[in-house]
Amino acid sequence: MPAKSKAQQKAAGAALAAKRGEVPKAKLKGASRGMYETMTERELDELATVKRSKLPEHARDD
Repeated sequence: MPAKSKAQQKAAGAALAAKRGEVPKAKLKGASRGMYETMTERELDELATVKRSKLPEHARDD
């Protein structure tokens, strides 16, 4: 499941760093905290490794 926006990709990257122990969990805010608690490291890796060049800054709510 690839990221749909740059914001989602950034949040997944922050959550992934916390899962790996590179960043303390207390530093997470908003969506990244939710992702940390509900997603596996593999799912976060899939979201975080998307190329950002063609992603919009924020996904539209349709």
